Amino acid sequence: MKITTLTINPAVDKSTSIDRLIPEQKLRCDNPRFDAGGGGINVSKGLRRLGSNSLAIFTAGGPTGQHLEELLKQEEIETKVVKTQQWTRENFIVAETSTNAQYRFGMPGAPLTETEKQAFLDTLAQSQADYVVASGSLPPQMEVDFYEKVAAISKKMGARLILDTSGEPLKAACDEGVFLLKPNIGELEALVGASKLEMDDVDDAARMLIGEGKCEVVIVSMGPKGAMLITKDLVEHVPAPPVQKRSTVGAGDSMVAGMTWALTQELSYFEMLQWGVACGSAATMNEGTQLFLRADVERLLNWLQKLGNKK
Repeated sequence: MKITTLTINPAVDKSTSIDRLIPEQKLRCDNPRFDAGGGGINVSKGLRRLGSNSLAIFTAGGPTGQHLEELLKQEEIETKVVKTQQWTRENFIVAETSTNAQYRFGMPGAPLTETEKQAFLDTLAQSQADYVVASGSLPPQMEVDFYEKVAAISKKMGARLILDTSGEPLKAACDEGVFLLKPNIGELEALVGASKLEMDDVDDAARMLIGEGKCEVVIVSMGPKGAMLITKDLVEHVPAPPVQKRSTVGAGDSMVAGMTWALTQELSYFEMLQWGVACGSAATMNEGTQLFLRADVERLLNWLQKLGNKK
């Protein structure tokens, strides 16, 4: 099955480590690591680690955009690049080794021209994918209905849209209807207009969205508590395996990559969630922006499967 990932606001992620952050002092960091970043790009990288190919559609401009393209060539990921007048943004991640704390500095990116926005949507329409994964934030001044347009194009292509974003863009896309949503509890609260959802309320809230035709599958990510799967007639919970956390960068995108891969292998929804949780948890075991290792995923998946068999 053909997978297309979308990253409208990508970044070059620069990460380093230091013993301790101290104000007003010159701090000597370790050599930086550079990674291609942004939601959809991270999903394509995760899929590559799982042995699947995908087409990564993203914007890129200036020297940082060229660097981004080169990084993805090194990962051997097929790409379609929408060129932009403005430079691609950079993000900066610092790990404090003495405390294992992580500091993430995310830059906003630059606005896109109307021509660039339309070129991005046209490139998606030409991809003819079976699965479209749209993940990540929108650039400044972008209309909130952008992902709604993505949902409409995906529907016209007959593709299943997996959406991982937040705020008003998420709400607008739901009005068009998507296949799978991956909100956290706070995002789910906003979608259903609830001030606070208790754990026992999560499945009812998700089914409200499904009943209104906004999506078919909801995966509620709950951090260290794992994730919950809700469909019209199914509710399942998969706990997060106990791991030593080193970085949370890309964990959510790794989870989406694992779930997308499982869907293309025609696994069950419950198995899809197990793969997603295993990939997301494995990503937290690596420093900086490295995502996950396949060997870690398989070990964690084995733990989850044994746990599932005891139910």
